[in-house]
Amino acid sequence: MGHLDHAALGWLTPALSYAMACIGAALGLRCTVRALAATGRSRRNWLVTAASAIGTGIWTMHFVAMLGFAVTGTDIRYDVPLTLLSLLVAMVVVCAGVFAVGYGRDRGRALFLGGLTTGLGVASMHYLGMAAVRLHGDVTYDPLLVGLSVLIAVVAATAALWAALNIKSPVAVTIASLIMGAAVSSMHYTGMFAVSVRVTPSGAVLPGATAMQFIFPLAVGLGSYLFLTSAFVALSPTAGEREASASAQRPVESVAP
Repeated sequence: MGHLDHAALGWLTPALSYAMACIGAALGLRCTVRALAATGRSRRNWLVTAASAIGTGIWTMHFVAMLGFAVTGTDIRYDVPLTLLSLLVAMVVVCAGVFAVGYGRDRGRALFLGGLTTGLGVASMHYLGMAAVRLHGDVTYDPLLVGLSVLIAVVAATAALWAALNIKSPVAVTIASLIMGAAVSSMHYTGMFAVSVRVTPSGAVLPGATAMQFIFPLAVGLGSYLFLTSAFVALSPTAGEREASASAQRPVESVAP
């Protein structure tokens, strides 16, 4: 049985992965608040941005944390197509959940369906990402911890969507995003503690890419996307600010010759 280390780089990867989860949650919540105050194409665009932010944050959190994952007695590689598929799954299912809330007329039902869909999708992303791991040995899971991790994912997703519907102020969004980041991180590490590895020593070359060759550059790129999108959202005027600006211009236009 190989010894698993979930923080081989110390507290750097857990802390950084938590930060990425919080940033994605905060940005997604702010975009959803903007979407609910908008109509037509603008609402759709804000919801797409919210889904991409939350999905990117969750995926980046998972694989930044995986940078610190190590097993004694074997190297670790990652299947590139499966890793990219896990990113696509994260985006699609979060988009489905956010759109269910953004366009649902019965908010209670939309919240339930959106939270369930998004939570199961986040769990699928996690275990699909784990399926991309290549090492010398066999990976098994504790069913109880797997079930607990899925439950945490569903509860966390439902809470995030509820927050998007009910929390408006920037301070409340910040607090909610910190809680959501903790929930997403808890789901990840609960799923990781469910893992056991029986190492089979071998000199064969493992297929796939190392974390530093593939995951690190991709995580940096997605992290940059989150920061740039955060800047765009912060600088973009809200619906109230646009209305106030339009109202301020009307008297000037009415007295113009």
